[in-house]
Amino acid sequence: MNNTNPFIYSDDNKRYHTLNYYNKSSFNSKVFKAVIDAGFTCPNKDGTKGTGGCIYCMGGSGYFTEKSDGEIYDSVKRQLAAEKERIYKKHPDSLITAYFQANTNTYAPVATLKEAYTAALDFGVHGISIGTRTDCLPDDVIALLCDINSKTRLTVELGLQTIHDKSAQIINRCYTYDEFLEGYRKLQESGIRTCLHLIDGLPEESLSDMLETAKEVARLHPAAVKIHLLHINHGTALERLFLSGGYVPLTRDEYIDIVISQLEYLPADIVIERITGDADKRCLVAPLWSADKIAVLGGIDRQMKLRDTYQGIKADVM
Repeated sequence: MNNTNPFIYSDDNKRYHTLNYYNKSSFNSKVFKAVIDAGFTCPNKDGTKGTGGCIYCMGGSGYFTEKSDGEIYDSVKRQLAAEKERIYKKHPDSLITAYFQANTNTYAPVATLKEAYTAALDFGVHGISIGTRTDCLPDDVIALLCDINSKTRLTVELGLQTIHDKSAQIINRCYTYDEFLEGYRKLQESGIRTCLHLIDGLPEESLSDMLETAKEVARLHPAAVKIHLLHINHGTALERLFLSGGYVPLTRDEYIDIVISQLEYLPADIVIERITGDADKRCLVAPLWSADKIAVLGGIDRQMKLRDTYQGIKADVM
């Protein structure tokens, strides 16, 4: 905390618990994520649960291609080496976390998953983050994750997006909130650090709906949260809905207001790993303002100071 900022998990002007603050205070270092694509697919693409993915999903194969022994291991290590070179050009003293991001990274045979995760361990990363769905956490996968957790700093990132099943149907998420809770509880009972992803601006969701999601996430109390704006990208079902007039994206001021209101309900010790997504200008259809991430972050900082508010200020009044 500095002299003008009442928020305790901050050493600058941020009034929320940033990932940068968490890393510096926990590891005395910057930590960067090396994004890895292990070639997995998703049950919402291959026909097991659905096809086409969520309505905002741009790419990734709908099928998992069987690879020979060692192929995934070698691919993961090559990608990590390339990412390390990129990161170290600007930050040679930083730590690196392997981030299995593309598609569903617990949706493959356990032996295949172990090969991918072991490659990251053998590379010597600081930690591993695994993006997945809670309906892809059978007991044998949980056992593997527990083993990985005993060897490194593991975070499992879950795409919750919203607690509202009506919204989940609209975005074609293909699992219910109760199904989410079942997988989330498995991770919590296993002592595995979790990060929940939320998306603001989903079709037909009101401010009240988004606040209800934040309040429920506060009750669940994960270690970390990522908050995203719903982007409309080329080639997605969401683009078709937008072009037909069936969806109107949030304005920047609306998004800033919603995020601040959500932060007020999230307990201060929850790390906010992301507070707006990184829009790819090559693919972005709307809202175009979202491509200016610095302006969005600055707007959140200014408004939080003007309102004299901070993360968790309402956490005890839900």
